[in-house]
Amino acid sequence: MVFPATTAVYAALLTLVFLALSGWVMARRLSGNVLHGTGGDDVLLVRMRSQANFAEYVPLALLLVGLLEAHGAAHWLIQGLLALLLLARVLHPIGMVAAKNSVQQFACRGGGILVTMLVMAVAAVVLVLRLL
Repeated sequence: MVFPATTAVYAALLTLVFLALSGWVMARRLSGNVLHGTGGDDVLLVRMRSQANFAEYVPLALLLVGLLEAHGAAHWLIQGLLALLLLARVLHPIGMVAAKNSVQQFACRGGGILVTMLVMAVAAVVLVLRLL
């Protein structure tokens, strides 16, 4: 078994993205004096959902890719999956604040979640195939 060093680097980078999203939420909470919930603030809701979406998908994606790396999968596959995941998770919140029904919303938000799911699906399928 190999230490998943590439996954560790990307986990650190993705943690910085998550911290940035958390700061983005906290800044809106402070400026709107909202301690709990959304306080009816739609901008805060969008920021919270961006952060929550990240928290919902990224840990499992990292776990799957990390297990693949630890099991000795090709470096190009690990690097590619993780680079796509990082790109997708940076684009998603950009799409969340884009104008409704705009190209940016579709490409960034939609593309961000679809690429995240693609990374997870590929990692899961390859992992199952390697273990069978």
